[in-house]
Amino acid sequence: MDIKETLKSFSIKTITERQNFLLTEGDWLIQQMLAHIGSTDAELRDQLIYRTFIDLLSDNLLSTQQLQYLFDIASSEEFLYADIGEQLSDSVFTRSFSALLVASILAKDAELLTLNDESLQPFFKKIGRYLLLEQDTRGQVQGKGWAHSIAHGADLAAITIKHPKFDLQHAASILHALKLTTWKDVVYTNDEEERLINIIEALLIRSYSEEALMEWVEQVFDKFEMHLVTQGYNESFFCGRTCTLNVMKTLYFALKMNNRAPKLQNIIYGQVAKWLKLGA
Repeated sequence: MDIKETLKSFSIKTITERQNFLLTEGDWLIQQMLAHIGSTDAELRDQLIYRTFIDLLSDNLLSTQQLQYLFDIASSEEFLYADIGEQLSDSVFTRSFSALLVASILAKDAELLTLNDESLQPFFKKIGRYLLLEQDTRGQVQGKGWAHSIAHGADLAAITIKHPKFDLQHAASILHALKLTTWKDVVYTNDEEERLINIIEALLIRSYSEEALMEWVEQVFDKFEMHLVTQGYNESFFCGRTCTLNVMKTLYFALKMNNRAPKLQNIIYGQVAKWLKLGA
């Protein structure tokens, strides 16, 4: 069977027809979707495979064993971290869409709580690695569709934090990665800021210490001074400064509009004003 034509046919089946198909061909379908999750064919990768995974999760069509299998494979070194560190290779599609799949599985597991701790806890401990190590910052890739690995990594981090079994002691590694995500020698242009700040909002929803987040903001802006001392006003500084300020301004307005974390708002406002030289 051709996977693309099979998925097109699957998309128009009724729930009952899908259930019947999965009884006989479910394992084959899952294997084929995983095998092509990083395809450079945007229609296959994004519109068919990813959408089908969402449908399977939303309609509870996967068994507990299949859900566990998908999580273990998609979060593995061969998928979520495949060739991580490369900047312009097609491996970004495997990483990025594995991140989306893992995020979707975790969102479903937050309701079901069926994933085993032997898989979840090691994943929680190293979740900060993805945003820290990802160096391919491309959004739309000509002829191949969306890569958007930073945005998808942010989605994954935020959903991970919201999982009821996530221990907030692991938040520090995510915050460290987030601090450095704005220093990848690029200024984001595809609304990555809006996705990145969801990490902070997820922490606040989990009642993470506002004081700890205030300290984190101070550390974020301390990097400006450190960079100037060590490297001066080079191109990397201006990319990092602009990107960081964009994220912080987005976070400030999100907090203000939701009337959340007033002390954190004040710290962000003061730092942004300082580095934009407002009122100077």
